[in-house]
Amino acid sequence: MSDALADKRTATRFRVLVEIADRQPAVSQGEIADAVGVTSQAVSEYIRELVDDDLVTKEGRSRYSVTKEGVDWLFQEAKSLQRFADHVTGDVLGTVQEDTAIATAQIEAGQAVTISVQDGLLHATPGESGPATGVATTDADEGTDVSVTSFEGVIDMTAGTVTVIQIPPARDGGSRAVDTDQLADSCATADLVVAAGVEAVVSLRQADREPAVTVAAGEVAAAAAAVGQRVVVVASTDTMGRVTDALRDGNVSYEVTNPVA
Repeated sequence: MSDALADKRTATRFRVLVEIADRQPAVSQGEIADAVGVTSQAVSEYIRELVDDDLVTKEGRSRYSVTKEGVDWLFQEAKSLQRFADHVTGDVLGTVQEDTAIATAQIEAGQAVTISVQDGLLHATPGESGPATGVATTDADEGTDVSVTSFEGVIDMTAGTVTVIQIPPARDGGSRAVDTDQLADSCATADLVVAAGVEAVVSLRQADREPAVTVAAGEVAAAAAAVGQRVVVVASTDTMGRVTDALRDGNVSYEVTNPVA
């Protein structure tokens, strides 16, 4: 472990030397004190010790430079800090990161589970039969939420699709110009149907399909496609730009159809 993490004095010594290296050769002890959070007198004492240890040279009043030995010590401590940070973010936090899934069967805390995506939601199945696994941290009955950590592997997920169905504005016929049967067929196999614009909502209702959402349709479609869902966006001509902009922002490909009778 880095000496700078071993005790407060060494940590302050490290920070003072960093500030000197950053400000040399004209070094303001007051500015260093403000940056490090100690008194100017304390900074003066640290600098005197650094000079005595040949980590810093004094070249005149308030003029200091870090020596080669000082640079080497900074590099050594910085690398040690980096290794420790990598350990925390990779080994420690990487294993304690948690997410929530739906239990497909009864699960006990500490049990290994396979992670999958169904209907756009994470699901946890007892056992390690799939390419993505984790460990449950809570008990859960079938169909309830379970907390999972220690993820490994890649979740097997089919890419989602987005079909945008354009509805003419009311001034050009609106829902009256739509082939209702064709619209219904286009929505039949979708996991999610959303609408943008009044003409789109009315057209879907005439096709006996209530949209899941009628606001932020493009954003919702992009998010759903990202987790593998088949999405149909029914949009009036006047709202098409906002929908397609949101899909492009989400890096989601789409196709446009036009069910005009």
